[in-house]
Amino acid sequence: MTTARDIMNPNPTVVATDATAADAARIMAGEGVGALPICGKDSKIKGVVTDRDLVTKVVAKGRDAGTFPAGDLNQSEAVTVGADDPAEEVLATMSRHAVRRVPVIDGDRLVGMIALADVARTLPEHRVGELVETLAES
Repeated sequence: MTTARDIMNPNPTVVATDATAADAARIMAGEGVGALPICGKDSKIKGVVTDRDLVTKVVAKGRDAGTFPAGDLNQSEAVTVGADDPAEEVLATMSRHAVRRVPVIDGDRLVGMIALADVARTLPEHRVGELVETLAES
């Protein structure tokens, strides 16, 4: 059985809640990613910030990215999957919440990140197609 641990990219780069939106943008550019988990001082995941969040919540509203806290970009509750969750649960979670990227946790510790591209490389074509179709509709 394929699990989230088999699909994920381990040890994702994160942005701290007390970092700025500009810091998040620099990290994304440097890593070549479109999303970062946001972690607090307790090292627990607080949410995910996407490149779209930076544009719509900071730039488009005329906020100063150099002072706007990255922690203010997180959601009320992060959508996550467990490291040992089966691939079917990963797909269901991504579909249900219409997300292209999902953090992977083991207990309350962030251990990886799964992006749509990781799913496409790992799982059968028909399952990937169903997820892409769901995401396109949302």
